[in-house]
Amino acid sequence: MKVAIIGAGKMGAWFTRFFLEEGYSVIVSDKDKEKLLKIKNEFAIETADATTSVKSSDRVLVCVSIDDFEGVIKEIHSHVSFGQAIMDICSIKESPVKIMHKYIKRGTVLGMHPVFGPGSTSVKNKNFILTPISSEEKKFAEDFKVWLEGKKARVSIMSPKKHDELMSITLGLPHFIGLVACDMLLDQSSFSEMRKVAGASYKMLLTLAEAVASEKADFYANLQLNLPKLEKIESLFLAKSEEWLKTIKHKNRLVLIDKIEDVKAKMMKTDPECTKSYEVMYKMLEAAES
Repeated sequence: MKVAIIGAGKMGAWFTRFFLEEGYSVIVSDKDKEKLLKIKNEFAIETADATTSVKSSDRVLVCVSIDDFEGVIKEIHSHVSFGQAIMDICSIKESPVKIMHKYIKRGTVLGMHPVFGPGSTSVKNKNFILTPISSEEKKFAEDFKVWLEGKKARVSIMSPKKHDELMSITLGLPHFIGLVACDMLLDQSSFSEMRKVAGASYKMLLTLAEAVASEKADFYANLQLNLPKLEKIESLFLAKSEEWLKTIKHKNRLVLIDKIEDVKAKMMKTDPECTKSYEVMYKMLEAAES
């Protein structure tokens, strides 16, 4: 089987390596000639323009940003044939899936979100979300799910709408918190000294801040501006922050203790394993520091 990867960025390179290791033939396309030459030299693979790549492959994986996505689909749609599968890896799903359905009339379309970054070494224990629409897509998604699970990946199947609603909380909100925290921490004159005296809680916050600071700005901007109801979710977070801050400002110790105990009780009821998760994260942070 031959896989065409459209986009030679970090995730395009990640999937190039992944499919090669699985024994597939890979052809890569990118309008950035420098990126294309780099990936060609790194993996000793075939490269070509997007239309040639699509016409010569069995499956197509589109690994470009949401800003470039519609342009790529417009370029390749007339070259897609029956029997081909066309997938994307965008972190937002409703818009890309609609775009693929708008233009691609042959082959099987499947929205996919690999919920991990290019630093991952394998798919083991990594989350994939598949967002099929039609019965044909659902069948393909089920088959692909079985294949990925055979590689020890974790796979969920849901609608594009449900995906985006969940990502507003699981991606959009943490990114918002991380960006604001990073902005605030960098304003502190003692920032460079904090890590030296920090415990696990601060290290977790700093890990989040550093993670979002290392990603491309347009990626976060697209998530913040396109995920559904994210503004409402972030406003709720700010309202909760004000509520807690008000209690602290009033020095109301008993009320604060009650609020903390209430949060702890709700968390334990919802996720009895939360303390174990904290212990695992703490050990990971300690290992990274050593």
